[in-house]
Amino acid sequence: MSEQSRELPLSSNPILAFEVWLKEAIDQKCAEPTAMTLATSTKQGIPSARIVLFKGLKAEGFKFFTNFQSPKAHDLLDNPLAALVFLWISPKFQRQIRISGHVEKLGDADSDEYFNTRARGSQIGAWASPQSQKVASRSTLEKMIQEVETRFQNQPVTRPPFWGGFLLNPESIEFWEGRDFRIHERFVFEKNQARWVKDRLAP
Repeated sequence: MSEQSRELPLSSNPILAFEVWLKEAIDQKCAEPTAMTLATSTKQGIPSARIVLFKGLKAEGFKFFTNFQSPKAHDLLDNPLAALVFLWISPKFQRQIRISGHVEKLGDADSDEYFNTRARGSQIGAWASPQSQKVASRSTLEKMIQEVETRFQNQPVTRPPFWGGFLLNPESIEFWEGRDFRIHERFVFEKNQARWVKDRLAP
């Protein structure tokens, strides 16, 4: 069978298919395989996007963590609809997964559990950085970090109350794999109540 005619093998469950593709991206040593674009919008519909890190699945939802005082968190709390995009490029494949759905905050237990796995420097940074706010200089930021280091000297760093996780519950998951002459493979899974419905899309 030619490369052009080869059928893209995918599970009937898009979450399992996602896990297979993520593992293959890791195995192929794709750069930052857990990096994903997170797109949000304000209540007024003004969009924005940025790269965040995927931090695992919970009940088939996609987890990520942030400062709740950041613009993206404000967007998600005001307008809990969002989209994710993963892009993986290796010598063996070019792949993209697009995911959209509703977002909810994770509970304190989930946020504490992940925060406690972070490097101490990252824990300090979560307290010290007023994420996305303007700061006067690098030295100002470094002073803020030093103040937090002094505060938690010789003791564990607890999770800030303004920092934690979100869960995107997918309603649509699209798989794209690059092929010659732009005749790409595309499949979309859409949730119909508790069931996923799979359709092929034109490239």
